[in-house]
Amino acid sequence: MILAVAWVGVRGLLAKRDLEASVSHVETLKSQLTKGDTKGAQRTANELEDSAAGARALTGDPVWALFERTPFIGENLAAVRQVSVIVDDVASNAVRPVAGVLGDVDVDAFKPQDGKIDLQPLVTAQPAVARATSALSDATKAADGIDTTDTVSGVTDAVRHLRTSLASVTEQATVADKVVSLVPGMMGEDGAKQYLVLFQNNAELRAGGGIPGAVALLDVEDGKMSLSQQAAGASFGPYDNPVLPLETETRGLYGSITGEYMQDVTLTPRFDTSAELARQMWKQEHRSRVDGVLSLDPVTLGYILKATGPVKLATGDELTSDNAVQVLLSEAYAKYPDPAVQDLFFASAASAVFTKVSEGGFDPKEFIAALTTGVDEGRVKLWSADKDEQAKLAGTAIAGELPVSDDRSQRFGVYLNDATGAKMDYYLEKSVAVGSEVCRKDGRPTWTVEVTLKSTAPADAATSLPEYVTGGGMFGVSPGAVRTNVAIYAPSSGVYVASSQDGKAASPQTATDGDHPVAQFQTLLSPGKSTTIRVQYLGAAARAKTAVDAVSTPGVHQEVTQPLSTSCESPLD
Repeated sequence: MILAVAWVGVRGLLAKRDLEASVSHVETLKSQLTKGDTKGAQRTANELEDSAAGARALTGDPVWALFERTPFIGENLAAVRQVSVIVDDVASNAVRPVAGVLGDVDVDAFKPQDGKIDLQPLVTAQPAVARATSALSDATKAADGIDTTDTVSGVTDAVRHLRTSLASVTEQATVADKVVSLVPGMMGEDGAKQYLVLFQNNAELRAGGGIPGAVALLDVEDGKMSLSQQAAGASFGPYDNPVLPLETETRGLYGSITGEYMQDVTLTPRFDTSAELARQMWKQEHRSRVDGVLSLDPVTLGYILKATGPVKLATGDELTSDNAVQVLLSEAYAKYPDPAVQDLFFASAASAVFTKVSEGGFDPKEFIAALTTGVDEGRVKLWSADKDEQAKLAGTAIAGELPVSDDRSQRFGVYLNDATGAKMDYYLEKSVAVGSEVCRKDGRPTWTVEVTLKSTAPADAATSLPEYVTGGGMFGVSPGAVRTNVAIYAPSSGVYVASSQDGKAASPQTATDGDHPVAQFQTLLSPGKSTTIRVQYLGAAARAKTAVDAVSTPGVHQEVTQPLSTSCESPLD
C-alpha cells in the first residue's frame, strides 16, 4: 500500500511538471504566432505534444485509476487525469494539425504581388483548421464536464484556468476557421466578385459609424484586386421611397430616410440592413451587381497607414498614420470648402491607400493588426449577398450585428446618430459605463447604463469653423452646437424602468428593435458643454450574477466601456 501511495505521489509530481510545461508551451506558442514566428511555433508545438502526452501517460495507469476511488483524494486525482487527457487531445488533434500547415500560412505570403494575393495557402489550411476547431470545441465541452465539487483549491483553480483558456482559444479558432473557409471564395477563387466599399465619415455620426461619404466598387478575381469605380455618397438619392422595404422598427426609430439616401443607410446599427440598402442603391444608379459590402472609416485608414507608411495624394497632401484622422475629418473642410472637391479629396485618399496595399507596399503583420483593431472597434464591417457566406459571417465581430448576450455577459448597445446635419462630431467625445446591482427580493438585477457626451469644439466654433462643418443653422441647430440622437439597446430580457439626463427625469422614445428594448434620447451641446444620460433596466433573475458590457458607435475618439458603480438607494443619481 505504501509503495502504491508513493507510486501515485511520484507520478502526480511528474504529471504536474508536464502540465506546467504544457502551459508554458501554450503561452510561448501564442507569442510566436502573434509575432509570425512560424518555425518557432512548429518547434513549440512539438514540445507541447510531448509534455501533454507525458502527463496523460502518467495519470492513466491502473494504480492511478484505483486511487481515483479513494475518498477525499479520488476526486482530485480524477480531475487531474481529465485535465491531462484534455490537454493531450488539444495538443494532438488541434495544435498538431495546425502546426503542420504553419509553414505554408506565413503572413508574408499574403503580400499582394502585382495586385494579387496567393490564396492557395488558405485553401491548403482549411482541413487542418477545421479539424482543430472541432477538437477544441470537444475539449471545451469535456472541461465543462469536470466535477470540481470536492476538489482542493489548487485543482479547482487549474480546471477553471483550463476552461477559461479553452473558451478563449476555441472562439479564436472558430474565427480562424471561418476566415480560411471564407476568404478564398470571397476573393474570387471560383470567379470574379464585386464589392461595394463604404467609406464612413465619423465627423457626421451614424449608428453604424458615420455617413457613407464616398463609395467605391472593388473588383476581385483569384486574389487580384482593383478599384474600378468611385462615387460620392451624396450622389445617391433622395429616392421617393425606400429602395427596399424597411422593418417597422427601423422606420419607427430612424425614419424612412434610412432607405432613401446613401448617406443615411447607416442610421441603423444593423449592418446587414445598411449593406442591402447600399447595394440596391448602387444597382439602381450603376446597373451592376454587388456581391458584398465592405465598410471602413478614416480611423481605420490611419491604422493601415502604420503598415504602409505615408502616402502622397494627388493634391500634394501627405497622409500619415498620425495625421489621417485630423486631415480627413477636420482640415480638409477648411482647405477645400467646395463639397465636390472634398469628395474628390476623400476618394483620392482612399485610392492612394488602396493602391499601396494592392501593390504589396506594407508590413503584413502591421496590416493584419490594423484590420484586427478596426474590426474589434466596430470600424470594419463586411456583408455578403451569398447566403452561405453570410451565415458563416454571422456571429463574428465583422458582421456588424446587434449586441448578443450570453452566459458570460449581458451586452448593451449605445448608438449615436448626428442630428446637426454637419461635421461637428469630430469634436464630440463619448464615454460609456454599465453596472449591475441586485436590489429586489426576487433576485432580478437592476442594470444601469451611463452615457456621457462632451463637445470639445472651440468656444468660437460658430465663426472659426467652416459653415460646412457647423451646418450654418440649416437644420435648426445654432452654428457651433452639436445635436445627437442616442439610442440605447438593452438585452432581450431587459425591461425599461426609468432614465435621467443630468440628474433630471427624462422621457425618451421607447421602442423595440427585434428582441432588443430601445430607449432613444436627443442631446444638444454648446462648445465645451457635456451631458450625462442614465438608463435603468430590470434584468432576469437568472442573469443576476452575469457581467454586463456594452458596444457603441465608433467615433473619432473611441473609449473602452467602463464599469459603473451603482446603489439601490438612488440608481439614477
